[in-house]
Amino acid sequence: MTKKILVLCTGNSCRSQMAEGYLRYFAGNKAEIYSAGIETHGVNPNAIAIMKEDGIDISAHTSNHIDEYSHINFDFIITVCDNANESCPIFLSKAKKFHHNFPDPAKAVGTVHEITAQFRTVRQSIKEYSQNFVAENL
Repeated sequence: MTKKILVLCTGNSCRSQMAEGYLRYFAGNKAEIYSAGIETHGVNPNAIAIMKEDGIDISAHTSNHIDEYSHINFDFIITVCDNANESCPIFLSKAKKFHHNFPDPAKAVGTVHEITAQFRTVRQSIKEYSQNFVAENL
C-alpha cells in the first residue's frame, strides 16, 4: 500500500517545496507526497531555480494550506521548521511525526551569490534528509 507523506512548513514556499520534490524523487511510486503550510506564501522562485540546478522540477508546485488536506489520513508528517512544528494542528490520525529544523533560505541576505549559496546549502541538507527518510521509512 502506498504511504502518504505530508511535509509541513510555515509558508509552503521553500523548504517544504524542496522536500516535496526530493521525497517524490527518492520515493518514486512508494509514496504520495504532499506539502503544505500553516500559511501560504507562494512557491519561492529561488527554490524553483535551485532545485532545477539539481534536476528536480518543482515549477508546477503550488503553495497549499494545511486545511486543504484535513481529509487525508497521512502515514507520516514531517515538519521542516520549528514554527510549523510548534503550530502544527492536531491531526486525528495514525501519522508518525518527524521534525527537522532547516534554516530558511528565503531569509538569506547578502549578494546574489551569497543568497544562492545559502539556498544550495539548505537544498543539500534537505536532499540528504529526504534520501535517508525514504531509505529508513519506506
